[in-house]
Amino acid sequence: MSLLDILISPAAAQAAGQAAPSPLPSFLLMGAVFLGMYFLMIRPQMKRAKEHRELVSKLQKGDEVITSGGIAGRIDGLDENFVSVEVADKVSIKVQRGAVTAVLPKGTLKSA
Repeated sequence: MSLLDILISPAAAQAAGQAAPSPLPSFLLMGAVFLGMYFLMIRPQMKRAKEHRELVSKLQKGDEVITSGGIAGRIDGLDENFVSVEVADKVSIKVQRGAVTAVLPKGTLKSA
């Protein structure tokens, strides 16, 4: 009796090899996970980004907006990359177009 016989049973060493499992279930599971991630995370984010691009491209002078910092004001100047927002009488700040997150209905700021 050798040292290998103690560690590995001779009956197990002589057994015929089993057939390799099919890789198809693994690929199907990986595909299902990818589809789930696409429909739950990637697609909604792309939709929100598209809506934001449209909102920023349709900005006009006089629109009442809210910035990503929570500042509400009326647009009094537009540039290619920046928007001048009037936050109080004769007080304007310049923000990037992408910082505008929402356009409010007309007259919202007067009622507040």
